[in-house]
Amino acid sequence: MKADVLLGLQWGDEGKGKIVDVLTSKYDIIARFQGGPNAGHTLEFDGIKHVLHTIPSGIFHPGVINLIGNGVVIDPVIFEREIQEIKALGIPMSELLISKKAHLILPTHKLLDAASEKAKGKEKIGSTLKGIGPTYMDKTGRNGLRVGDIADPNFKKKYEKLKRKHIQILNFYDFKYELEELETAWFASLAILKSFDHIESEHYIHKALKENKKILAEGAQGTLLDIDFGSYPFVTSSNTITAGACTGLGIAPNKIGEVFGIFKAYCTRVGSGPFPSELFNEVGAHLGKVGNEFGATTGRPRRCGWIDIPALKYAININGVTQLMMMKTDVLSGIDTVKACTHYELDGKQIDYLPFEDNEGLTPVCKELKGWKMDLMQLESLADAPKEVHDYIAWLEDVLETPIAIVSVGPDRKQTLFR
Repeated sequence: MKADVLLGLQWGDEGKGKIVDVLTSKYDIIARFQGGPNAGHTLEFDGIKHVLHTIPSGIFHPGVINLIGNGVVIDPVIFEREIQEIKALGIPMSELLISKKAHLILPTHKLLDAASEKAKGKEKIGSTLKGIGPTYMDKTGRNGLRVGDIADPNFKKKYEKLKRKHIQILNFYDFKYELEELETAWFASLAILKSFDHIESEHYIHKALKENKKILAEGAQGTLLDIDFGSYPFVTSSNTITAGACTGLGIAPNKIGEVFGIFKAYCTRVGSGPFPSELFNEVGAHLGKVGNEFGATTGRPRRCGWIDIPALKYAININGVTQLMMMKTDVLSGIDTVKACTHYELDGKQIDYLPFEDNEGLTPVCKELKGWKMDLMQLESLADAPKEVHDYIAWLEDVLETPIAIVSVGPDRKQTLFR
């Protein structure tokens, strides 16, 4: 048995949570492999709308194991809040396991995040200010605290040592803060974190694969936010690509099966950074309004633009995508002419790939396709969709050289059409 991977192919917010929720019934284990509470995976079902940040998106399926892998960073305060919000829904929560090797976000990590972002001024990255970046910095700097450390009798000493280091760094910033209240809430929240089983997750995954258990690795953010392959430095602090599932769960490369790539029928981005196909006109405003394009975690309005084919092909190649899933197809309804960025102009030359010079110097070259009027949200079968929708899908499959297996026409679990 091999583990399947599901991840985003754009700048995040593609609708990964919905698809994980839709596919979960086919799997035994749903495992998050990177990122932290900067993720916002929105699920809608049975009249309920719920946003998950740290917890895997299979949590509402009884009998399915949900695992927070070693590549994830956890804020115990946000984790406690997530658990309370799930319990408040009155819906049974499936089993949740946590890797001992997942790193902890400390209160001072969040302060460092805020201080660093403030110091950047106009050059700010657009951080969610959740402490993600500083936590990964401590991880790679070999200073971090992990979930397994909570059981260590010297845990408080380890915490104080790392806190002192952070305070020394904060002293270099012109940044005022109050730490005591944050610390009180943080230590109190550890009780909830301790109430779940902390496991050697890589051994658990290996055993599950040998027992022919079906595993879906769930990614957060998107490929174009990958620390190595994204639009650096306007990226997240982890590897959001398929390779991140290997390091974030301990899965060997030859144990990766299907790779599901999620993308929107158009493009969005939250925060700063390059966005070649961004629209600054009434069409961009229309996409934002109809698509309800606001960050699930931050609430910030998303920048909107046409689908970017060179960037999408780049993401497909890096991830080894075997099946595509197109989200928010319904949002394009009512637009007379749908466009797609097929090339860029850079220094007077036309290119069809995403270059190192991914900046404001890139000018999009677009292809026009005929739009459609029908409201797709009521569709029960893709066969009933207008010809223009089928033409759009066929053109995308041809240019991307990858099959589109799912077309989403609304936020609800039921508004998912299989091809």
